[in-house]
Amino acid sequence: MTTEPPYLRIAGEIRRRIESGELGPGDPVPSTRRITQEWGVAMATATKALGALNQEGLVRAVPGVGTVVAESGRERATTPARQLSRELVIRTAIELVDAEGLAALSMRRIATEFGTSTMALYRHVPSKGELVRLMAEAVFGSGPTGPRPTGWRPHLEREARWLWKQYARHPWLARSVAGLTRPMASPNAMQYTERVLAGLAGLGLTPEQMLHIHLTILGYAQGIAMAVELESQARQDSGMTAEEWMTSMEPRMAAVQTTAAYPVLSTFFGTDDFELELGTLFEFGLARVLDGVEGLVEGARPGVRP
Repeated sequence: MTTEPPYLRIAGEIRRRIESGELGPGDPVPSTRRITQEWGVAMATATKALGALNQEGLVRAVPGVGTVVAESGRERATTPARQLSRELVIRTAIELVDAEGLAALSMRRIATEFGTSTMALYRHVPSKGELVRLMAEAVFGSGPTGPRPTGWRPHLEREARWLWKQYARHPWLARSVAGLTRPMASPNAMQYTERVLAGLAGLGLTPEQMLHIHLTILGYAQGIAMAVELESQARQDSGMTAEEWMTSMEPRMAAVQTTAAYPVLSTFFGTDDFELELGTLFEFGLARVLDGVEGLVEGARPGVRP
């Protein structure tokens, strides 16, 4: 007797939930990480299971949400190999990873999105690593619009906020771009660096100081952006928003509040005066970082004002 491959067994169970109405149109299906936990399989097997369902037209990827039940029928027609292009592969990969996270990305999974073979993709993108680089390069292909602000500080604020917007829109981006230790040799990503350094030119700073300022801001934005990716994955895994999760944790928080171990921290619980929001946190930290840069600029060139 032939044993059914694990990914087909998992796909069959999710298909049953869809056909029975347990999962309706627009409902999220188990993420790749949830599948690995629920069925005890490897990430590659989970990816193949969702890929099989996608190829059947039963599910689709929704950026920022994850994989959901398709509204009706085969929502994605197969794409003949002759119609594939590098740009189409990159755009599809970005949509998939925006929805499901970087762990869901594989050449096999992208191939199932088009209903074609993995070999057909290799004609356009040589490897998964190169695909991730091209995805990041595509995101960095745009930049802030409008005239350049006057003054180094408004200039750096605009660039940092543009970068934060890309990280918030594409949670996978911060982890895929190791800009501090292994910068990418990518023209579009280097254009961001060039814009930041141009805003620092002529201030009396040394090249080392200019580069360190750029990397400090980049590292700060990446660090906060990691929380965006973690929250996106946590939402897929738990099925709860951050607010719903906090509500579920209230009994534990209340228990902690009654102890004397955290006399300062416990005063934060149960109050509506403070709510952690990543965008607000980013702006707070950015202002403090630039305050430090301001002192450096003034020391390097007296009389310069932000």
